[in-house]
Amino acid sequence: MLFVCTANICRSPWLELTARQLADGHTGVEFASAGTHGFVDHPMDEVMAATLPPGAADSFRSRRLDRTMVEEADLVLTAAAEHAAYVVQEFPAAFRRTWTVGQLAEAVERHPGLHGRELLEAVGRRRPAARREHDVRDPYRRGAEAARTAAGTMSTMLSVIVPRLLEERE
Repeated sequence: MLFVCTANICRSPWLELTARQLADGHTGVEFASAGTHGFVDHPMDEVMAATLPPGAADSFRSRRLDRTMVEEADLVLTAAAEHAAYVVQEFPAAFRRTWTVGQLAEAVERHPGLHGRELLEAVGRRRPAARREHDVRDPYRRGAEAARTAAGTMSTMLSVIVPRLLEERE
């Protein structure tokens, strides 16, 4: 699962690190992040990192999105529609695997009985249109309140997505 935002220092690393925490050691799933116009080897933004548990972002370093990352990802989740558009424009083969986080959360909620790959196949057949409310507003240089708001929004979205993608139907 590859998370994408602009610079890979606020939203996408927060999504990556939080998804790992939600996965709680689940094997067979890898989480990564990158930026469409990402900095290379920068730490996570301090204000955004402060919304995570202490030390969670200490070893994080930013990366710029590249073809290999997209090709290796089973799922590309972006912070906003502009990032999804960038991914699809640069890497058209990723269209069916690319969603905004909010768009996928909405789609997952529409299929309560499905899990894992079965869920992804179902949501892929009936994708909700991307809307502004699916976007996570960029908190960069907007202060602690903007970071907390973004973290709360992303937490809600991931709490819908991650457990359902990790679960297999019993």
